[in-house]
Amino acid sequence: MGPAIDFPELGAASLQAACTQRAGGGERRHRPASGMIVAVPLLRRRPVPLLLTVAAALAAAGCSFGPDQPETVVGEFAAALEAGDVRAAAELTTDPAAAAATIDGVFEGLGGVRPDLELAGTGDGGTFELDVAWHFAEGRDWSYRTSGSALDVDAEGWRIEWDPAVLAPGLTAGTTLSYTTTVGPPPSVLDRGGRPILEQQVVTLVNVDATADPAAVAPLLATAAPTVTAESLAAAEGKPVTAVTLRDADIAPIEARLAALPGVTLVRQTRLLTVDRALASPVLSGLGELWQQGQDASAGWAVQTVSGDGSARRVAGADGPPAPDLRSTLDLGLQTRAEAVLAPLPQPAVIVAIEPSTGAVRAVAQNAAADAEGPIALTGLYPPGSTFKTVTTSAALQAGAVTPDTVVPCPGTANIEGRVIPNDDSFDLGPVPLHTAFAFSCNTTMGRLAVGLPATALTDAALQFGLGVDYVTPGLVTVTGSAPEAQTPAERVESAIGQGRVTASPFGMALVAASIAHGSTPLPVLVEGRPTVADRTPGAAPAEVTAALRTMMRETVTGGTASTLRDLPELVGKTGTAEYGDGTGAHGWFVGSQGDLAFAVFVAGAGSSAPAVDVAGRLLRG
Repeated sequence: MGPAIDFPELGAASLQAACTQRAGGGERRHRPASGMIVAVPLLRRRPVPLLLTVAAALAAAGCSFGPDQPETVVGEFAAALEAGDVRAAAELTTDPAAAAATIDGVFEGLGGVRPDLELAGTGDGGTFELDVAWHFAEGRDWSYRTSGSALDVDAEGWRIEWDPAVLAPGLTAGTTLSYTTTVGPPPSVLDRGGRPILEQQVVTLVNVDATADPAAVAPLLATAAPTVTAESLAAAEGKPVTAVTLRDADIAPIEARLAALPGVTLVRQTRLLTVDRALASPVLSGLGELWQQGQDASAGWAVQTVSGDGSARRVAGADGPPAPDLRSTLDLGLQTRAEAVLAPLPQPAVIVAIEPSTGAVRAVAQNAAADAEGPIALTGLYPPGSTFKTVTTSAALQAGAVTPDTVVPCPGTANIEGRVIPNDDSFDLGPVPLHTAFAFSCNTTMGRLAVGLPATALTDAALQFGLGVDYVTPGLVTVTGSAPEAQTPAERVESAIGQGRVTASPFGMALVAASIAHGSTPLPVLVEGRPTVADRTPGAAPAEVTAALRTMMRETVTGGTASTLRDLPELVGKTGTAEYGDGTGAHGWFVGSQGDLAFAVFVAGAGSSAPAVDVAGRLLRG
């Protein structure tokens, strides 16, 4: 449409004159809203903007139109369509009822979008052409030209000879138009080796209403969903419910019998599902969101003519770019094994595994008890207990207070600045080298070391291993943990043994283990080609410090608190028992690495580190 045109000469007096009865040739009589007969001068071959402006001005003066030229009726028809006024447009045709039905159907099918129209020209015998443009969204435009005829119907004036094709080429009385978005072939979510993890699949919703007999429905569903019972269906108290959603393999044996039952409706849908139904990981939801983003980005659009039988033919639109498969960093074999070793534990238990050289997340597994509490592997914050001694020892080595061979006391208990610290079961090693105190997890040794450190020493050392850094990782929502500054000696003692205000997630401690193995903190990544952004980039701990830690963590396995794993070559680790609540309960931890695989195992309320160590052994022995 062209710009609006101002007509100062069409003032109140002029409009009133236009609505006053006149006589003479070259004019046609019209009836205003008051019922008086008026005459309007002929408008000859005016562009649509002029026609619409004049029409609007006269309408404001109370005039109703009985158009006296083809150009006039076409202009009014175009104006009504642009305004979305179905009734007004239909009344300007030779078949208002049929026109209203068709126009209304087109507007509804095209999502309520209003078209832009412009008179392209007129010809002999009342013929005309219209340029029509629909704007659905940015870059989604449909433009075309239609043609039609206007008839002089005597006292009624000129009218558009009704033909649905005047709205869009090829439109007939038996068809309408529909706008829809389109998507390309659904991509797959793959593991590091290209094996599918998530794929779009067809499922069937089994809907049950008040007329269904639960006693008849439940036995059929129980073959695929044992938790569905007649009692659970009856609990809906007659309200329509989706009893269960079944995969194709599950619905196939019972589909015919279910469909025959009164009150049962089967509805098929497509959903993104795990290829292996047993697979369950907190990272799957994030991968699903990335998959959906890819599908959304691949969206195209189409305008279709739809026949009464539902058949459709595309008349406009464009396909979007195909969505690529998502290749995740997960190792499907390791993930499956991790879930299997956690499954028997009654307490919430998780495993997070990261590749130190690249930061690739290889597995994030939780058992059913952990799933009930949410994605605790990634965002659950707990006291890390003695696994934090990796940080404490790193801070002490960097401060120059000790070396791995420095002889330090490891009494069963110690009163440090008024805070009494015991070892586990109050074991007493006496004076031993620092590496031995580390391997046997001497609380008293670590508490004494931390007292002499600056308030920020443990905070800074934790950041060097990624603990306290916030990562924005596509497909992952994570929290690493926090080691606040310890201003008082008592706070430093508590922090040194991973208690007090120090917290860590299993993901955070896996990152600590990966940092020690690699020598610096790798950026975690879940999907290849989707880089992570960190809120800060702390420097790495000195190479000699991380090398010393690896040696001490190896001694922990060969002769210390994780010696049940001494048969595993190259394994390094650190056990942890962390009190929580009123101190009567304790979580169990084991963090470490073997080759290019770092991990953290956490077992809530385990009482000791032994269950976590056992889980790690079963995972690594495979």
